[in-house]
Amino acid sequence: MAGISLPVADPNATHTADVLVVGAGPTGLLLAGDLAEAGLSVTLVEARPRKISNLSRALVVHARVLEQFDARGIAEEVVRIGHPINRLALFERGELDPSRLPSRYPFVLFLPQYEVERVLERRAREAGVVFVYDTKVVGVNQDANGVTASAVAGRDADPDGPFTTFRASYLVGTDGVHSSIRSAIGLSFPGKSILSSLILADVKLGQAPDRPFTVNAVPDGFALLSEMGDGMYRVTGWNRRHQLPDDAPLDVEEIKELLRLNFNTDYGITEVRWMSRFHSDERQAPAYRVGRVFLAGDAAHVHSPAGAMGMNTGLQDAANLSWKLVAVLRDGAHDRLLDTYQTERHAVGKIVLRMSGMLVRAALLHGFVARTLRAAAGTILSTVRPLADKAAAMISGVGIAYRAPRGAHKLTGQRAPDVRLAEGRLNELQRGGRFVLITPAGQTTDVPVPNQVVRAHWAGDRRTTALVRPDGYLCWATEKPNDGAALRAALSAWAGPLPEAA
Repeated sequence: MAGISLPVADPNATHTADVLVVGAGPTGLLLAGDLAEAGLSVTLVEARPRKISNLSRALVVHARVLEQFDARGIAEEVVRIGHPINRLALFERGELDPSRLPSRYPFVLFLPQYEVERVLERRAREAGVVFVYDTKVVGVNQDANGVTASAVAGRDADPDGPFTTFRASYLVGTDGVHSSIRSAIGLSFPGKSILSSLILADVKLGQAPDRPFTVNAVPDGFALLSEMGDGMYRVTGWNRRHQLPDDAPLDVEEIKELLRLNFNTDYGITEVRWMSRFHSDERQAPAYRVGRVFLAGDAAHVHSPAGAMGMNTGLQDAANLSWKLVAVLRDGAHDRLLDTYQTERHAVGKIVLRMSGMLVRAALLHGFVARTLRAAAGTILSTVRPLADKAAAMISGVGIAYRAPRGAHKLTGQRAPDVRLAEGRLNELQRGGRFVLITPAGQTTDVPVPNQVVRAHWAGDRRTTALVRPDGYLCWATEKPNDGAALRAALSAWAGPLPEAA
């Protein structure tokens, strides 16, 4: 069923859905698409008029998100329209090599956020998501059975009405750093601004840099230059000499000065397609779940652009939450399964804040001794392979795992690589939001499994039995043959009630 668009929702009706998603950025689009593909009714409300901005904003898709896209059948398209690179320069002497990532996607994909949104919006529409534009949620009330949201027409409309009413079993706020949902449920957004007057610009250069991605820092600032394809480059940077309000005019001369300050050349800028000045915050909501309301993406956490982990972290929030909502609403799993979203993703949010904070603070070092130490650290990071591989894995997301309960198998909580199984690739078997139960070759289990669980076998001689969640993480494993009782418990906890044995 194709999705429909409402310019503004009818204020005289109550619009109902299984899930109400507020915010049509990448996080909200992926989440809504997942839910609708699983057969749930989904309404996606966006305060802006219908328009995918041609401003690039986020520019990088990391390997872990590409793996999530692969499990949804859209990775091939995304990679085709993007620009893969396999070398990342870090300051004076540091360099990371994503080509060694243990992933089907051993590279960093440069792709403007608006292109990611185009793919995700089309998928959501094809799945049947109802889009409501130019409508801002201003109030949220919960009860034992659901959530009621009040909204007004237009992002700048009178907050006192007239109101449109939405009713859903659950609501997810993916409405960005200034989230109206976070405010409506009374959550603070503690943290601080760490940088002001950052520059962001998409430019065409007369002289191509010798690397597709390079970054440098000097006593008075830093700059990152990344190739976008079609002769365009993204400039991101900060100049200690130009500390101005976000709304202060920005011109090409200031961009050229930033480049010359860091690279001793402005590369002969011939065109500026877009430019902006902004500030960078480090903030995280204390909770990602309050009753039947959830936060994801920038509504839940925001950090510096260092490492390009913002959009990617939000997309992984969505991948974590979507299948859990499906398990509860469609498959009868207990509501407490949804508490694991808070447990898992809030911890990851802290990790990302810490990593991006370390990177940006390293860029701001300006004393001679500090810069010398930074250069030495870059050399070590580049030449000591285990350290370099660990850093690349963490930034890309493939090295992030979830904490396992005490006594669990060592694989529990780990990312499941896209292994070749007897029945095909793991990521392909996951399509449609499925669990995958992997058993040793030639071994079967008499435990009945729900329809959303696919049975598969290792292609080699591995003797582990493992259950992989729809988001590609192992939620249970054992070395015991035919451990039916433990498997039943794992399936019931994660996937919902088991069918009766035939």
